[in-house]
Amino acid sequence: MKVGINLINFGPSATPEVLAGWADMAEELGYHSLLISDHVASTPAVDARYPAPFYEPIGTLGWLAGVTERIALGTTVAIMPYRHPLATARAFANLDQLSGGRMILGVGVGWAEDEFDALGVPYRQRGALTDEYLGILRRFWTNDSISHRGTVDFDDVQTAPRPLQQPHPPIWIGGSSAAAFRRTAEHGTAWHPIRLRWPWLIDKGLPQLAEAAERQGIDRPAFCPRIQFRVTERPIAGADRILGEGSIRQLHDDLARLQELGAEHVILDSFSTFDDDISVTRNHQGAWDAYARVAAEVFDLANESVR
Repeated sequence: MKVGINLINFGPSATPEVLAGWADMAEELGYHSLLISDHVASTPAVDARYPAPFYEPIGTLGWLAGVTERIALGTTVAIMPYRHPLATARAFANLDQLSGGRMILGVGVGWAEDEFDALGVPYRQRGALTDEYLGILRRFWTNDSISHRGTVDFDDVQTAPRPLQQPHPPIWIGGSSAAAFRRTAEHGTAWHPIRLRWPWLIDKGLPQLAEAAERQGIDRPAFCPRIQFRVTERPIAGADRILGEGSIRQLHDDLARLQELGAEHVILDSFSTFDDDISVTRNHQGAWDAYARVAAEVFDLANESVR
């Protein structure tokens, strides 16, 4: 099982120097991936949770590809309706080529209605747009030229250079709705849920993923979750504990169990999305120290396994 890091590409400590420091830390410690989030317009709803400065992912990933050598790079998650599908397909094909085949495209439908308004994208059509755009994306990545009729129309668009990874970079589908499970089975290579608790994951999440795959007549897609990363001195009790929060032993056990359940890749997220606590972004050195501790005490990253 591979283990990656959610890079905090926003907030008061987001500077080129700090972003480069995250990349250096992750690659030096042997983590397998570094993924970043996506916003284009820092509207009031967005800024309240993810305050400026916010480094847009496509340009940032290109820069990160130039300052790293081995680590996989990608999004957790890119909001698919925000960009014309040809722009997204072209950008990530180029990024995959220029990075030596290191891109992961995590996608979602989005949540900030005022950001959709600012971009002129219909909020209530975001699910349908995501499905249509994903279909275009996959055809762009696997054909020499494509045409399309739908929300967007175009003819005989040449696709070169195609992605280096074949047939295309991994597509991780975020979300936990019925539509997200169906979308994963139709368009994705992996399901990428966040904010997990064990009862829901075991009783509902993974069974619904398997059911969606069965309806499509395919094997269950890969399972690549993003979990919280908050190590406490004392264990956190109760069934409502969020995966990745608690003592170092609880984190170890969470990761070992995820591996047993077939998780192929786990992303650790040190930003508290539940408390919207921007103060955690100011202490990037504390986060780096915690990632170093986990690399030393929990993971055998060289062998890609949990101790």
